[in-house]
Amino acid sequence: MDSEAIIDLFAAFGRVSVRRMFGGFGIYADGIMFALAARGVIYLKADDETAEAFRQEGAGPFTYDTRHGQHVSLSYWRLPDRLYDDPDELAAWARTALGVARRVRACSGEVDAGSPKRTRAKSSQPKALRRSARPAPPAQRRGSRRG
Repeated sequence: MDSEAIIDLFAAFGRVSVRRMFGGFGIYADGIMFALAARGVIYLKADDETAEAFRQEGAGPFTYDTRHGQHVSLSYWRLPDRLYDDPDELAAWARTALGVARRVRACSGEVDAGSPKRTRAKSSQPKALRRSARPAPPAQRRGSRRG
């Protein structure tokens, strides 16, 4: 599943943006990640309250194994298969997932992914050139001895 297919799938929900991440995609609305796509499957953000609806559909959470053998489960739950063919129902589930993501963000103090961030001004030079253009420390400069 590519980003265009994801955007089309969520058309009844509204405008979404898709960003590549960790071999999959993060799916955003209003700068808030509310879903992810991995291994050709869509997962929606859920919490203790909304996860029950996924359980009733036989859907489980997104899980993966770390390099260190840990089994990790995230708060994103597999989109029930029937919703891939029901755009209006998918839109309702997506709105619920976005609401969960907003509540989580509000509780944790996260900043919207789409909001401006304070960063240093970027140089027009490539990073490698910026490093080599830095002056050497005083002890390494020729003729820097005082006296």
